[in-house]
Amino acid sequence: MSSYGRYNQRTTGLGLMLLFVVGGMGSPAFAIDVALTLEQAKQIMASARGPMEQAANNEEMFGIIKAADKNSRIGDDPATKPCGSSAILRTKTYWFEYFGREEGRRSKVAQQEVRMPETKIQEILNMPNLEMEIGLCGQEEFFAEGADVALQQGSTNVMAVDKGKPSRGRKIPGSEMDYVSRFSARFAYQDFDPQAMTNIVVFFPDGKLVTIEADFSKIK
Repeated sequence: MSSYGRYNQRTTGLGLMLLFVVGGMGSPAFAIDVALTLEQAKQIMASARGPMEQAANNEEMFGIIKAADKNSRIGDDPATKPCGSSAILRTKTYWFEYFGREEGRRSKVAQQEVRMPETKIQEILNMPNLEMEIGLCGQEEFFAEGADVALQQGSTNVMAVDKGKPSRGRKIPGSEMDYVSRFSARFAYQDFDPQAMTNIVVFFPDGKLVTIEADFSKIK
């Protein structure tokens, strides 16, 4: 499957939780940018493509990708806390950087310029929702079934406009009973304050809650 096909697949089935915003509130210096132009999108892709094209080998490219995911994550770092709670925030900027890196990688493999079609760029520009992939830890394979997610900003609670089915738990290597499950959710940009401190709350049928604190003003 091509990377562009994987994009369509990932956007229809990711994890659970998320949050963000931008509406008619202007464009704060560090807030999520939802009003990008086509030229700005191409500039973001070019800046992400360059390091991949300059990478000396696959190991360097993997390091670039790993660092990018880390910059997009809130909550616990799975590398240091495997049984933690975290979320990867997939904004429009995230996707343009992702595909810029993919262009660089594929160009090196093909030894010729590979570029994403403008129609695909426009699809991302038109995205109305923020996506988030959440990773949670439990003590059995299906611990996440029935879980739901909400965003809390002060006294305001917002539910996702779309939510993916939690994945079957994957046992953490070296652990006797810890499993990681992933969820996806989408929240309409127009529903949130892009600068507010936020609690992403996952709640389970048995009453258990998991909260991830996030400062969305620091995310592009």
